[in-house]
Amino acid sequence: MSSFDFAVLLLRLCLGVTMAAHGYHKIFLGGRLAGNARWFEGLGMRPGLLHARVAAGAEIAAGIALAVGLFTSLAAAAFVALMLVAAWTVHRTKGFYVMTSGWEYTFVIAVAAVCVAMLGAGRISIDQAVFGGNPADGWAGLLVAAGLGILGGVGQLLLFYRPSTIETVA
Repeated sequence: MSSFDFAVLLLRLCLGVTMAAHGYHKIFLGGRLAGNARWFEGLGMRPGLLHARVAAGAEIAAGIALAVGLFTSLAAAAFVALMLVAAWTVHRTKGFYVMTSGWEYTFVIAVAAVCVAMLGAGRISIDQAVFGGNPADGWAGLLVAAGLGILGGVGQLLLFYRPSTIETVA
């Protein structure tokens, strides 16, 4: 095993397990699905229960897929879409830095996932075992991960993001 393959494996595991754990949390911990559904509604992602389920499912599926190196560029695209929606709905008004709940963390996760798509899953992956490598890495990996991810995230926002507009009377 080369240091490159080990580094990509380590990065895939870190990103993938973290994302899958985030989805698990939405279902089984904290406010569970019902609490997350109310939170999604409050963010303007309607219907909230649908988005809580889709987000949790996508986080678990994409996280596991990236961790094991299966359809790596598509998994990375899901990371980009998830992080774009999170950055827009939760973090964008809070600045850049994570200490103020800004979009720094979502940006780093999305860029790291795109980098994995470009590098390929490495030799210790299902992509390698089944396809002999990542079906789309290099510039194609960038296009798949960033392009599909941005399209998916923007599409979801255009279709479902309906923030409340509360007007105050002076």
